[in-house]
Amino acid sequence: MRIAANILGSFALVLAVLGVFLPLLPTTPFLLLASACYARGSPRLHLWLRNHPVFGKYLRDFEDGRGIPLRGKILALVMMWTSMLYSIWKVTLAVKFVLAAIACAVTVYLLRLPTTPREPKDPA
Repeated sequence: MRIAANILGSFALVLAVLGVFLPLLPTTPFLLLASACYARGSPRLHLWLRNHPVFGKYLRDFEDGRGIPLRGKILALVMMWTSMLYSIWKVTLAVKFVLAAIACAVTVYLLRLPTTPREPKDPA
């Protein structure tokens, strides 16, 4: 089971990194999946991911219950709704309702998450 969790975590991490560069591939869900898999499969990999210079702070804030930055919420909602509206425009009627329901549920979830406070700028 640990090996499967590590393999799935590594696959999710690759998708998360690709999501940084590909606009329709989300980064955050894959990053959270990688973290959850590593937490179950390898404490060493989980610790490495939590301390990663790029992803670590966001992951620690989310996992420790501090939420996500306001900029992240806005960006996630704008990107999601843009892609969802395009998808809704292109699919059949039955699928339109499913996509709209998913988008609404994700919006409610994101808006209910705590927003991390802005860090004060260093005056130096």
